[in-house]
Amino acid sequence: MATQITKDMIIADILKVNMGCVPILLNEGMHCIGCPASQGESLEEACMVHGIAVEPLVEKLNEFIQNVESE
Repeated sequence: MATQITKDMIIADILKVNMGCVPILLNEGMHCIGCPASQGESLEEACMVHGIAVEPLVEKLNEFIQNVESE
């Protein structure tokens, strides 16, 4: 069963689920992947800082993970 990404997850933990999430985050304008804040900041917190809507991003990440795990 696929791991579900939630808005409460720490960015570093999302990357541990699948590094393929990196391009999705970058394309959405979240360039803080290597930032020390990513080690303790939730996806929702990072989205608020960057002015990004969290729910559509969560959907994109989960869709990607679901597709990868179904291959």
